Amino acid sequence: MTSMDLSRFSINQMTVKQLSLPELAVACGELSVRQVGLWREPVQEYGLAATAKLIRGAGLTVTTLCRGGFFTAIDPEARAAALADNRRAIEEAAALGTNTLVLVSGGLPPGSKDLRAARERIADALAELAPYAGENGVRLAIEPLHPVYASDRCVVSTLAQALDLAERFPAHQVGVAVDTYHIWWDDRAPAQIARAGAGGRIHTFQLADWTTPLPEGVLNGRGQIGDGAIDMREWRGHVEAAGYTGPIEVELFNEELWARDGREVLAETVERFHSAFL
Repeated sequence: MTSMDLSRFSINQMTVKQLSLPELAVACGELSVRQVGLWREPVQEYGLAATAKLIRGAGLTVTTLCRGGFFTAIDPEARAAALADNRRAIEEAAALGTNTLVLVSGGLPPGSKDLRAARERIADALAELAPYAGENGVRLAIEPLHPVYASDRCVVSTLAQALDLAERFPAHQVGVAVDTYHIWWDDRAPAQIARAGAGGRIHTFQLADWTTPLPEGVLNGRGQIGDGAIDMREWRGHVEAAGYTGPIEVELFNEELWARDGREVLAETVERFHSAFL
């Protein structure tokens, strides 16, 4: 296990959310995993300062923090609350030592059917947040989600849409997250990856496989690497051809994986990652 090249591997905390932060740190040490992507809720529960100390003490690097976003509300109070929460998220990312905050932009507000207006509200929020992120050394990574999530979770469904938003701002402030689970179906995505790479806007690359049938509720359907329809080697080739050399983060939402021993799932994920790129 330790002979594998894991120099670019990062385990997203959600993949093994059954592990507490201390348990995750220990499990990573046992498997020579050196990079993790963290989520705000468990970090806040454990304590921001305590998490930063734990991660540093374990010799781990935080590759991303999830998540900011949810910018599409129309109500002024809700929009103000979202902006304030995202400022806190930027500060949390900086405190954890990561330069990337992943954004899930938000779905259609109740009663609305206007996707374009919702995307413009995202742009308005980014106009306020991008400079603050830059001042804190944090990049905002807009993550396009599969269109199945457009109504309730993310009106940004393609890399082209994400880049149309990101390119209104400097690349060191706003870029994109490239996640195989969300873009594998889009035959225009390779060209958009090249576009993102040319502009220095690939801020994170994440892996999850597409397995069917999708579970009820859809959200927790991300398959373990190798279990589904996605050619991981092909997508890694696209991002590397675009100049990306950063971490490759495995982020899985999967009830069956969460029901298992988290250390076992982490070990399996490490092996699947290695096997995918042999």
